[in-house]
Amino acid sequence: MNKVPIHTLFDIKYGNSLHLDMLEVCDANFEEKINYVSRTRENNGISATVKRIQTIQPFEAGLITVAGSGNSVLETFVQPEPFYTGFHVFILKPKKALTDVEKLFYAYCIRQNQYKYNFGRQANKTLKDIVVPLEIPAEFKKIVSENAIKISKEKQIKEDCSLEISNWDWLLITDIFTIFKGADISSKHEKGKIHLVSATKENNGISNLIADGKKLFKKNTITVPSNGASTGEAFYQEKPYFATGDVNVLEPKFELNKYIALFIITIIRLDKYRFSYGRKWGKDRMLESKIKLPVDKNGIPNWQFMEKCIKSLPYSKNI
Repeated sequence: MNKVPIHTLFDIKYGNSLHLDMLEVCDANFEEKINYVSRTRENNGISATVKRIQTIQPFEAGLITVAGSGNSVLETFVQPEPFYTGFHVFILKPKKALTDVEKLFYAYCIRQNQYKYNFGRQANKTLKDIVVPLEIPAEFKKIVSENAIKISKEKQIKEDCSLEISNWDWLLITDIFTIFKGADISSKHEKGKIHLVSATKENNGISNLIADGKKLFKKNTITVPSNGASTGEAFYQEKPYFATGDVNVLEPKFELNKYIALFIITIIRLDKYRFSYGRKWGKDRMLESKIKLPVDKNGIPNWQFMEKCIKSLPYSKNI
């Protein structure tokens, strides 16, 4: 397979280098909102939506963004809508027309070089020289075509959701969930068909498929890694699963569904910054933890509102 430096296939330039503090953040439903892409690995690199600046033309949809430095160096995304960027974000524009699948392939190839970089070695000068395949392998195209999923930008409901934080209140996690600790899993476990959830931020927390474990946890629950770099990365589990000892399992005391779960895991992830290798989010600490949620006039969690918020988001028809 022929390989070439990335600059052979893409024109590479710096983004806007706009500071978010200098922009006006707006709701995602605002008519003239523009995505703000920064050096984050979350949410396709989008850390906010901001009001359009009449004197600055946004970058066009369909371009590729690459973080050039920081903890998320070489996090690479295809941007589906016009956008601005923060500091140290590169823009890649194909020199010839590429399909979305081809762009996603090259984004994947760039990410595979992350192991070469860290805080002391940024990609600002070397991104252009990263080597990628000249053409997409036929096997990849075949896999994508056979497993193609049509993505719709439509909402499930047209009604907008206004997040009035004044109507939210702090609740102990134990008020709404029973917390369990995962069980130690032998490294020599047999391959099988049951999900194994561990302390990873990839693949919905699922690291393997195994045949047996000490405890099978119920579906329709939430898992939260309690240790390592993925601490606080909450996930909703739709199938029964095993979990390792560095995962907290949250079993609902109410009628949970995937929409409410997506709302809650977003809130849980906001607390990730509180924890680290030296301060784990183990079961004992989580028993004392609180999260802030929408409540009704009686102080009861407003589950219906949370569900409506998720269903009112663009792309929610795909959930």
